[in-house]
Amino acid sequence: MPVSSAEDAEIDLNAFLKTVQVITVHRDLICQENRFYWAIAVEYATGRLNEGRKGAGGKKKIDYKEVLSPEDFAVFVKLRDWRKETAAREAVPLYTIFMNDQLAGMVIKKVRTKSQLGEIDGIGRSRIEKYGDAVLSILKEAGNKTAQKDETGESPV
Repeated sequence: MPVSSAEDAEIDLNAFLKTVQVITVHRDLICQENRFYWAIAVEYATGRLNEGRKGAGGKKKIDYKEVLSPEDFAVFVKLRDWRKETAAREAVPLYTIFMNDQLAGMVIKKVRTKSQLGEIDGIGRSRIEKYGDAVLSILKEAGNKTAQKDETGESPV
């Protein structure tokens, strides 16, 4: 997207972004032949958005059961349950731990390290230090069960 005349491209990009569940956005300023451009890469969840429901701030609510595979949704539910228990224990709102889109991003990206957690939009160092080990433990356990299922063709008991 050219820096100096990006209006049309920006309108098109924003229209597209309104139709998908954005996981991450990567932007780089590049120079080519003495002209500057924005290189923008958008990672988004595939699947249908539930267009009828609106959440806080008028944003479209996502039905993650429709967006995620059954295996990924099961992991998402484990993360959501852990978040609910942690928020209750700390007497804080759920979203202060992690938001649903961040939990879904962890599952979709198959996060296995703290540095990968930091690549998810809105997850900073303090959250990684405070909750990273617990989240990675849940994701690792889910990954091990998936690997066992892949090797045997059956779900582990």
